[in-house]
Amino acid sequence: MLTVEALTKTYKTGDKALRSVSFTVPKGQVVGLIGPSGAGKSTLIRCINRLVEPSEGRVLLNDLDITGLPAGGLRRARRQIGMIFQEYALVERLSVMENVLSGRLGYVGFWRSFLRRFPGEDVENAFRLLDRVGLIDHADKRADALSGGQRQRVGIARALAQDPELLLIDEPTASLDPKTSRQIMRLIVEICAERGLPAIINIHDVVLAQQFTQRIIGLQAGQIVFDGTPDLLDEGVLTRIYGEEDWTAMRRAAEEDDHAERDAAERMAGMV
Repeated sequence: MLTVEALTKTYKTGDKALRSVSFTVPKGQVVGLIGPSGAGKSTLIRCINRLVEPSEGRVLLNDLDITGLPAGGLRRARRQIGMIFQEYALVERLSVMENVLSGRLGYVGFWRSFLRRFPGEDVENAFRLLDRVGLIDHADKRADALSGGQRQRVGIARALAQDPELLLIDEPTASLDPKTSRQIMRLIVEICAERGLPAIINIHDVVLAQQFTQRIIGLQAGQIVFDGTPDLLDEGVLTRIYGEEDWTAMRRAAEEDDHAERDAAERMAGMV
């Protein structure tokens, strides 16, 4: 379980990116983190694993106080926190398999990692993960030969190779088309359910968040202004978070895309 207690981030300029943010995420729950640009979403994600140092407050992962750890302890703790990035953060000249195995760098010695000599069980697990994300036939391809959706699947497999206790996911669909975005969100949610993994997804697409996450936290100016189930996220709440927008039209367009995708899948299944 992840527990965030009164987390605050104040920059040297005096600007507050986070203002006493508190919440818990139990095992297996997928949380969508929404809000306008500058609301503090990415800062919150990065404060949890201390890529950004919080000014005040605590972050506890299964009772381990992440915020209180020295450098060595933080490196070990980060093994338990899988991070999936918007821009994939792959080493493009390396193969898909090598990128997945890079998720094990925190567990192997320097020379093994330098020479890319990973234990056999790590390699076997990487193959299983590539099969799970639908890329088993691409294991030997260079990362720069993949599509955006395939690169994001590699990022998911790499994060899972850490055998994490928590997933932090920063804008996983921002660079993807609508169909691929739904596929990636569906894959993340299914994997979290299979493994009992808690996850926080920083996502700009409100409709996707409502379709796929179990809980939504809305940030505005560094503060939580909504925390509840997707069905409670009505037009009034969304307007409080983002301002005026035609939310009904946005939902209708997303539903039409979803129905079209399902119809196409059913037609393909009927042709097999």
